[in-house]
Amino acid sequence: MWARFRAAWQAVNASYWFYPGLFALGAILLAFLTIYLDRNGWAERLGELAWIQPARPEGASNMLTVIAGSMIGVASTVFSITIAAVAYASGNYGPRLLTNFMEDRGNQFSLATFIGTFVYALTVLRAVRTGEETSLLDVNNVNEMAGFVPQLSLLTAYILMAISIAVLVFFLNHIPASIRINSVLKGIGERLIADIQRLFPETSTGEVEMAAPRGRSVAAKGVGYVQRIDFKRLERIAKAAGGHIKLGVRTGDFVHPDVPLAYWADDDELDDLRDDEIQQCFTFGGMRTPAQDLHFLIDELVEIGLRALSPGINDPFTAITSIHWLGAATAELAHRDLVRTFNEDEDADADRLILLDDDFAHFVGRGFGAMRSALATSPTAARVAFDCLANAATTLNDASRLRVLRVEGEQLMRQARENLAGPDLEMIEARYAGFEEIMAG
Repeated sequence: MWARFRAAWQAVNASYWFYPGLFALGAILLAFLTIYLDRNGWAERLGELAWIQPARPEGASNMLTVIAGSMIGVASTVFSITIAAVAYASGNYGPRLLTNFMEDRGNQFSLATFIGTFVYALTVLRAVRTGEETSLLDVNNVNEMAGFVPQLSLLTAYILMAISIAVLVFFLNHIPASIRINSVLKGIGERLIADIQRLFPETSTGEVEMAAPRGRSVAAKGVGYVQRIDFKRLERIAKAAGGHIKLGVRTGDFVHPDVPLAYWADDDELDDLRDDEIQQCFTFGGMRTPAQDLHFLIDELVEIGLRALSPGINDPFTAITSIHWLGAATAELAHRDLVRTFNEDEDADADRLILLDDDFAHFVGRGFGAMRSALATSPTAARVAFDCLANAATTLNDASRLRVLRVEGEQLMRQARENLAGPDLEMIEARYAGFEEIMAG
């Protein structure tokens, strides 16, 4: 249940309706509050301030009408610009980047600010009355209620309008900056490195061989991508049953009914196997999300690099930036313990939950390996790839992981010999020789 709630919250965060709706509701409550304060003497108190010129009913009505009309017009324009920017970015950089732009807080809060100001001005506008009008809610006290101008509410609307103008200036700068390819890659790369540091906080003590899951399987009942896994609940289920659970999938994998989600590693010794509870720990959806899926971010960098190196685009410098961030992520992975644990009992001898972990070779293959065929066709990008692999090796003292980087360099060189010739190949051969010297030293 908790995993499904977290997945639903992630979907809400990647939407353009939640914060505008929240701000609209807040604007209504704020309008009711300021109108209440105005009815209870705050309007007269503001009139005592010499630097505030009290507004008359007609002026207040005109001002609120202008603010409401302009804000809904600006909100429509902002939404149109945002959709155009998102369509441009997803079309040029890859459809998987749509999630990144949908989660952009700058776009969400800009739209929410304009919607909130519009709703506030409209709500206050209905409370303004001229001297000839009377309150329909209190017909017995006409003289007291006639000609009401909520001065505090009007001042608040003016402040919200000023904030909206500042947000509009921010938005006009934010949109072109957010779709700049270097900014896009920086956002993906920084998030990837931060996730690596969060998921693998411990320093590596040596590469661990990943064993294939064994035992009685717990099959999936749904279909779709695994968006979230409640690891801590799985750990508690295994502890309550007195057994061990091995995962058969990772976040981001696509499953359908009868695909094994997990395995009871020692089911022969157990009587209480809670398969239904295990199945509830997995949340499925129609697309992958970066919430728990480290591979999703790696794939985004790879996708941008592959598109940039495709013959139709031929932009090696965008690919180089993608390679640089992949290299930084690889270097971060290189010196970290890639075995995750969710054991909450410090006195326990072993973890009850065994993840389908990926070793260092898997991550290198997911990044540089996936780009290898395209890198081999670009001398410029291939040189940078050798440099990034060599730089990642400088953070290592693990012979098995050094061998992974060396093998990746060898495979890239073999691929380059298939695609390049003449001076380009000679240049890559020279760079590969330098790479070999660094790896050997």
